[in-house]
Amino acid sequence: MSDTPRRGPCRAVVIGGSIAGMLAAAALKEHADSVEIIEAHELPEGPQPRTGVPQAAHIHFLQTGGVEAFDALLPGTTALLLAAGAHRIPVTTNMVIYSPEGWYRRWKRATHHLITASRDLTDHIVRGQVLKNPRISARTRTRAVALLGTHRHITGVRVRTADGTETDLPADLVIDASGRASRTPHWLARLGITGLTEDRIDSGLVYASRFYRAPVPTHDWPVIGVQADPGRPGPANSGGILPIEGDRWHVSLMGAPGAHPTSDPDAFETYARTLRHPIMADLLAHAEPLTDVKVTHSTTNRRHYYERLTPWPDGLVLLGDSVAAFNPSYGHGMSVAAQGALALRDVLATGPTPGTARRAQRAIARTIDPAWALAVGSDIHFPTTTGKPVNPADRLLHRYISRLSRTATGSFHAATALTDVLALKSPPTSLAHPPALLTALLGPLRPQLTGPQFTPAERRLLDNLKQPPTSPD
Repeated sequence: MSDTPRRGPCRAVVIGGSIAGMLAAAALKEHADSVEIIEAHELPEGPQPRTGVPQAAHIHFLQTGGVEAFDALLPGTTALLLAAGAHRIPVTTNMVIYSPEGWYRRWKRATHHLITASRDLTDHIVRGQVLKNPRISARTRTRAVALLGTHRHITGVRVRTADGTETDLPADLVIDASGRASRTPHWLARLGITGLTEDRIDSGLVYASRFYRAPVPTHDWPVIGVQADPGRPGPANSGGILPIEGDRWHVSLMGAPGAHPTSDPDAFETYARTLRHPIMADLLAHAEPLTDVKVTHSTTNRRHYYERLTPWPDGLVLLGDSVAAFNPSYGHGMSVAAQGALALRDVLATGPTPGTARRAQRAIARTIDPAWALAVGSDIHFPTTTGKPVNPADRLLHRYISRLSRTATGSFHAATALTDVLALKSPPTSLAHPPALLTALLGPLRPQLTGPQFTPAERRLLDNLKQPPTSPD
């Protein structure tokens, strides 16, 4: 070891080789002599599916706040993604979105950008960036089965390999980034730490997704989205098309109880036609399906309030879905995990002192709050949602957000206020600031669009799709 003391733990263990786990390792790389990632499955060499990530079959994108956190933790990651075929989508310039309040305009001035790519590509780029660091290693086909230490101080983890061999790994800091299946609540209970509170808000949403060969060039092609309207009678159906690498479209359809999409490939495009507008079905009619349909029911918003536990042991931090998992509809999961990892890095930069883990857990909780408020504040208004009753304050807030959203269909200032929050750049409370309140009061400054807004070049491409094939001479 160097004679110069490090400003952090000498040895760290990260449970889980997910995006959150890799980003946690990136956050630790300048504050530990070694970081070992414990992963239950094999890690692929390239941009292939990783076992244990069922949500990878569904559309993913990085919000502006997430993009900035990725690049802060792993400089150059966005450039590598774009070089590998990911798309940079200006918001709302290259978005054709049908909200419950109407079609959003494609303002010429972009306020934020999304990065769209397959989850497999994003995993691959991040994994490559992280594992090239000589201080970071990965132990695959190994599961963490217990925490070592006491209710005041975690000293490592016990792991079990695929052949059943168990080993104790000492560590100055343990990061649980194992996702929704995290065992930490049970491990803490064994150490005598109880009283963990949890929120579960479940809209009953089911996802069905598949990949298509795009019938048009995907460069500069817009994101397409049809959002559910909780005020309409009947099940809430929605969907989205993202341009991704390889001239492909990644397509997801979502449905609440009473009208779930299924894995039947012949029913996929038929289901798309049940959405509030046929734009997705019309586009998919010209696209070539490349995969089967993958379905998942794991869409519950779930949050553990670890930051409220007393006592909290030194040496333990939780990150990503292990703390809070979101309805995928809002596209915040990876971005929140990145912001949480960045918060962890910033706390560790202040130096190791008693209570560092608690401070990190509280800092991570603060990064979760905005996305949690957005997801729960939307989902509770669907009639199928369980877990939290709607109170008068919720209804009043929902009416205000709906008014602001309707204003955003014809007001750049309202659209900017909303996208600042959705991009995880401003807190939801910013929507109650005087400028946003005044904008909502004034209402839309332009008439509502009567249909999807495509550019002339996009219209020409779409018109060509409708032409019958030329017969050979």
